[in-house]
Amino acid sequence: MKVVVLNGSPRRSGLVSRMLDEVIAGMPEGVEVERFFVHDLTVRPCCGCMKCRSLHRCVLAEDDAHRVAEALRGADAQVVGSPCYWGGMSGELKVLFDRMVYALMEDREGGLPVPLHKGKRAVMVATCNTAWPFSVWFHQTSGVFRSLREIFRWSGFRVVGTLGKGGCRKHPELTAREVSKCRRLGGKLCRA
Repeated sequence: MKVVVLNGSPRRSGLVSRMLDEVIAGMPEGVEVERFFVHDLTVRPCCGCMKCRSLHRCVLAEDDAHRVAEALRGADAQVVGSPCYWGGMSGELKVLFDRMVYALMEDREGGLPVPLHKGKRAVMVATCNTAWPFSVWFHQTSGVFRSLREIFRWSGFRVVGTLGKGGCRKHPELTAREVSKCRRLGGKLCRA
């Protein structure tokens, strides 16, 4: 089994990174994991030409978006983590997904989308600085999940679990319960 992990946080040792590490730790031995730290990638923004829909590839000059798209095409599952920025995923992660539309879905005659990853699984983790219960009341991490679910829905990935952590500024560590939940997500992602 091959799993692609996209870390949408700019912090290598931040909470999103640690949550993703724990999800990976919960995966059974033998799972091939390919990780991408989105902040380090070179990705030009989508120009909206829509040529990728008919060509099945992006026409922009080769960059890391092409590499990640190819990794996703060959993956059996996906794990995505992002901090909450203005109620959604990080900008760098959004730019990456914008550039990979052709590798996630294609258009049927008449413009209806066809998911290219039907039956594959996905897990999402997100963090925000808003303290609990305000993080829940104001839907902070749920904004990240909402935008990612939209991408997964149209590309065919089935979300098998999520974990959102609020109040990260005052509580910058994962609790034992959160570590346990992350590991369960990793196991659940890889179940046959």
